[in-house]
Amino acid sequence: MLNFKAVLFDLDGTLLDTAPDFISAVNQQLKHHGKPRLSDSVMRNAVTNGSAGIIHKAFAIEPDHPDFKPLQEEFLALYLNNIADRTALFPGLQSVLNACIKQGLPWGIVTNKPWQYTQALLEQLDLARQSATTICPDHVSHPKPDPEGLLLACTELSLSPADCIYVGDHLRDIEAGRSAGMRTIAAGWGYIDESDAVEQWQADWIVEKSQNLNTLLFT
Repeated sequence: MLNFKAVLFDLDGTLLDTAPDFISAVNQQLKHHGKPRLSDSVMRNAVTNGSAGIIHKAFAIEPDHPDFKPLQEEFLALYLNNIADRTALFPGLQSVLNACIKQGLPWGIVTNKPWQYTQALLEQLDLARQSATTICPDHVSHPKPDPEGLLLACTELSLSPADCIYVGDHLRDIEAGRSAGMRTIAAGWGYIDESDAVEQWQADWIVEKSQNLNTLLFT
C-alpha cells in the first residue's frame, strides 16, 4: 500500500464518467438548432475542456463569436436538467472510495467544474457528504493548473500536500498536483485525446484502467 493520508480526485473523466450526460445535452441542443449530432467519441474528448470546449467542438466557433456565450448558457441549462441521468463512478472507483472509508482516509475532489454543477451532481449521486473536501473554481482565485485549489483542500483536511495523492486525467491536473507538492496519478482511463502523450506529463504513476487504481493505492 502507498503511504498517504488522503486521496484527491479531479471530477469529470477521473472520478465520474460524466460524458454520457454531456453528450445527451449537446445532442439535444444540436437537434434544436437543426444540426447533425456528433459521434460520442468526438464529444468525449471535448468534455475535459468543459462547456466551452464542448461548444467549440459542437458548433465550430471561437469564444469571441457573438453566438458563443448564448449557446454555452443554453447548453448548461440543458445539462443541468439531466446532470446525473447516466453519469456514474468509473468502474472500480467505488472500491477505492470504500477502501478509503474502511481505513479512515479522507477523499475529496478538486475540479474546474463550477460549484453549481458539481454540487448538484454529487448530491444526486449521494457523494456530497462522503467527500471530505470539494473545491471548485468558485472557491479560488486561480483554477488548475494553478495549485491553489489543491492547497486549499489540504488546508481543509489539515494535511500536508506531501501526504496527499492527486488523481487526474489532464496535464493541468498533474501540473497542479506537482506544483502543490503532491504525488500524482495520471488517469489513463479518462477523457484523453489521442494526441496527448500521457507519459510526458511527469506524473508519479500512470494507471491505464480505472479498475487498477485500487490495486496501486491499497496493495
